Amino acid sequence: MDKASVAAWARACVHSLDVLCPAINDINVYPVADSDTGSNLLHTMTGAEAALAAEPEVTGAGHALSVLARGALRSARGNSGVILSQVLRGLAASAGPLPELDGPALAEAFVHADKVATEAVARPVAGTMLSVMHAVASAVVGERRPPGDVATLAAKAAAEALEQTPRQLPVLAAAGVVDAGARGLVAVLDALAGVVSGTSTEPARSCEAAPAPEAGPAPYAWEVMYLLEGEPDLPAFRRRLSGLGDSVTVAGDGSGGYAVHVHCADIGAAIEAGLDYGRPRQVRVEPLITPTPLEPAGPDREVVAVVHGEPLAELLRAEGIAVLAVRSQTVPSVEELLGLITERAVGHVTVLAATPELTAAVDATTGHRMIGDRDVVVIPCVSPVQVLAALAVHDPGRRANDDVVAMAEAAAATRRGELAVAREESITWVGRAHAGDLIGFVDGEVVLVERVGGTEPPRERVLGAALAVLNRMLAVGGELVTVLAGDSAPADLAAELAERLRAERPEVEFVSYPGGQSDAVMLIGVE
Repeated sequence: MDKASVAAWARACVHSLDVLCPAINDINVYPVADSDTGSNLLHTMTGAEAALAAEPEVTGAGHALSVLARGALRSARGNSGVILSQVLRGLAASAGPLPELDGPALAEAFVHADKVATEAVARPVAGTMLSVMHAVASAVVGERRPPGDVATLAAKAAAEALEQTPRQLPVLAAAGVVDAGARGLVAVLDALAGVVSGTSTEPARSCEAAPAPEAGPAPYAWEVMYLLEGEPDLPAFRRRLSGLGDSVTVAGDGSGGYAVHVHCADIGAAIEAGLDYGRPRQVRVEPLITPTPLEPAGPDREVVAVVHGEPLAELLRAEGIAVLAVRSQTVPSVEELLGLITERAVGHVTVLAATPELTAAVDATTGHRMIGDRDVVVIPCVSPVQVLAALAVHDPGRRANDDVVAMAEAAAATRRGELAVAREESITWVGRAHAGDLIGFVDGEVVLVERVGGTEPPRERVLGAALAVLNRMLAVGGELVTVLAGDSAPADLAAELAERLRAERPEVEFVSYPGGQSDAVMLIGVE
């Protein structure tokens, strides 16, 4: 793959995207159904091809890819255009000064392109261009075959990943379409395979199209884009933009320039953020129109959850619940919460937040204009065991309001216990606690302090403390005990606790799961 191949690829991309532009626009339902993804990709690639055509002294494939990437970044439109520019930038960065790319070099470039594109997006989402690019990287990693074979394999993997996008994003499934940006990326990779292998074909026009949105509704938010010059603190800048809305992308060109993209309700705040971190130019603002309501496949509502700990998140996902899992003792960003809510193809979303801090974060997001006309209800929970209790009574066939009331009552009726290790010395209602001691809580109140020597609590002490907390909770009744084991819990602690409980209280049902929490040895729920 030499500089002539890169130029031919650029021309083939423009041709393919031009042919497919109307069809891609028609299936554009995510992140906003504004029917411009095809146009954005075509504009981005046209600018890239023009930049390469205007460069008189291209010295090789790596140089040609670099010029192409810079042109794409400067011409990028929409989230899809920015991501495409980063795919090109990743290819160029991997190729470096190479005059030609053989098969292994092209495979390595695809892998790097996946990394660069993903890093540019504040909140990568499954079922989009990024998923397709990741599938490509996974398919070609370590490939040693000729470049034509590698490009063909990449295009095949992309096409297969494209077909999976409706299974990854509910809004696509509800509309009966694949992701528009991903469809454009497949066209780009098909064009590369055709050029490198010498088997170019006319791109297919067929795409399952969503109904065209009705004209006339007022914008509910804005797409803000600009180029930023300077040396910004990228993590802080992305956090700042993420607090304003979603679809945040900050993509660099490798030489001090960045393409910035955000969907938000406050245009001025998005531009001011750029002024605080660099020098914005070429600012462009376009209205985002409220998407045409989609006909849901089932009831027009969904329950989602926000929890700490990946094991607990996996438990909930296995029950068909969409989950946002965040690290212990942290709260999710506004963009993460907006994504969890707005990616549901329903009009009513019930949110179960597992701690008071998570509940407060969700509450602060429910009034965000990016949510549009969705009805969002937050059921407050102060422990993950209450989330499980609420989901146990969730009935999709029930009226939405009745279901919310039932889940809220189940959560509130669940008594909660906790066994944790003290981090520092303190005075409690039941005596002084030292760092390393076991502390037992029932409904937020300290009921036990167990002195433990050394840095790790002995197994029997932990088991005894857990039984003491549990017996305290069962003293006022209970039929079901649910235990979530933390990362620091001894391996078979839950099994031993179940055995002791069966011997002492055979009438009580006991279930346990890995919770993954790092701030508690064990969480206990009694219903």
